[in-house]
Amino acid sequence: MANVIIGIHGLGNKPSRQLLENWWELAMIEGLKANKPDITFPKFEMVYWADILYDKALSKSEKDINSSWYLNERYVKASKDFPLENHEKREKIVDYLGQQLNNVFLNDDLSLNYSYITDTIVHRYFKDLEAYYTESLNVGKDQICKAKDLIRERLLEVLEKYKNDDIMLVSHSMGSIVAFDVLKFNTPHININTFITMGSPLGLPVVIAKIAAEQKQLYMSGLQIVTPSGVIKNWCNFADILDKVAFNFKLADDFSENLHGIKPVDFLVVNNYESNGIRNSHKSFGYLRTPEFSKVLYEFILSEQLTHFQLLVRKTKHFFNSLQYILNLKKQK
Repeated sequence: MANVIIGIHGLGNKPSRQLLENWWELAMIEGLKANKPDITFPKFEMVYWADILYDKALSKSEKDINSSWYLNERYVKASKDFPLENHEKREKIVDYLGQQLNNVFLNDDLSLNYSYITDTIVHRYFKDLEAYYTESLNVGKDQICKAKDLIRERLLEVLEKYKNDDIMLVSHSMGSIVAFDVLKFNTPHININTFITMGSPLGLPVVIAKIAAEQKQLYMSGLQIVTPSGVIKNWCNFADILDKVAFNFKLADDFSENLHGIKPVDFLVVNNYESNGIRNSHKSFGYLRTPEFSKVLYEFILSEQLTHFQLLVRKTKHFFNSLQYILNLKKQK
């Protein structure tokens, strides 16, 4: 059984799958080298779904900055003099507002209040999320499929491919919604060693209400949203206090533990991504190299090495026990 990292990207158009996969890997390796050097990086595969909603990928060769295909934010290594700021007051305010947001917009049965307000916000700022929940797409031969089903299918295929391995599923932004939905509703039979959410909007009332509504449609009992049953070791949620997408950053308040005793463990981190002097606290590359994530990643990678070591020890013991058994037989003769 090998350790495998599966990544799923988030909102917005992206560069090509190969380039994005390469950049994610570079960001993770950068974090490991800075915090946990001298370790072999395991197999990594990107679940890419931007092409379902966008006709053309962002391109490094596009020079027109006004073009829809211009690739503005590329992977760059972290600045050595990135400023560290104290956001203690902001953290308290955001935490309070996040709690009040749920109190105002969510009923006791997790249905949505004032849906016209949330619909307007989603339409204006989260068009990919709106498409995920509402759009149907023509996939050829007069066949219509829901965008949600097409996007989920991409992750489903990769999870099935590695279902016999130890999986770390790393999800960013809207990718965390897709990942949660797939683990909750489509693949409860597949075990996930470690589930990672970064810059996640899972705590937003509209998302919680959508998950609760699907639970009801599938006759899942209870008024709580339980951590997917397949997550067997860790669910780590990383958020930068300046990340507006992860506004309600305490997922532990919204998701209860599963039968394995697993629920989200929340980490506030500093996303140090900046491009051309402009900071983006939501960018995946910054999250993937934080010391907090690197520690979890290191422990996951190390677990495979420990397992191999344990197997070697067992084989060695088995060999000497067999040898001793043969010697004893010869003595008896």
